[in-house]
Amino acid sequence: MRNKFDMQLEHLNELLIHMGELCEIAINEATSALQEGSLARAEAVREADEEIDQMEKDIERLCLKLLLQQQPVARDLRQISAALKMITDMERIGDQASDIAEIIISEKKSEATDILKIGMMSEAAAKMVRDSVTAYVKKDLELSRSVMEADDAVDRMFEENKQELIEYIAQSKGDVGRQAIDLIMVAKYLERIGDHATNIAEWVEFSITGIHKDFKI
Repeated sequence: MRNKFDMQLEHLNELLIHMGELCEIAINEATSALQEGSLARAEAVREADEEIDQMEKDIERLCLKLLLQQQPVARDLRQISAALKMITDMERIGDQASDIAEIIISEKKSEATDILKIGMMSEAAAKMVRDSVTAYVKKDLELSRSVMEADDAVDRMFEENKQELIEYIAQSKGDVGRQAIDLIMVAKYLERIGDHATNIAEWVEFSITGIHKDFKI
């Protein structure tokens, strides 16, 4: 019975890894869509978001099955409970990436947009997502805490992007100014993705230690 349970837990890990990979794809495709003005890439983000939504349901179903049909010990219970919380944040990460894709309504790009900094922010947020899921699977407490620390860097990048774009808007008119406003929204969505990755890392810490700042068993 325990062997079967362990195999199901391993399957849970595999599903979480795949869901995390889909989140990364969605983030990267959304950023590429922005850089290239590509409607095709924007549509790929929507498709990834739909798959992420389905995976949330599949993983939730598996977690509930493990809770109801097995008798998990405290450590297993923390692992399953953390997974249920994590998939909620991953689903929201997919939503944020999709929100970025929705902004790609034209193939025109403005010289005003600092794509490099947006790209750096996107890479940092995607790495946070990847590392948080890896930390869960490998039960790596140090890696989960590094994700929490990385959120500060993403927050700083957001503030820097926002300030530069606000200054540009003040000097611009028409479509260029509106595109800069869109970029502020993109940066905000990436900042929120960082927040969700931090939430995941906090639940990873809970799964390992039983300690969470807002919740305990």
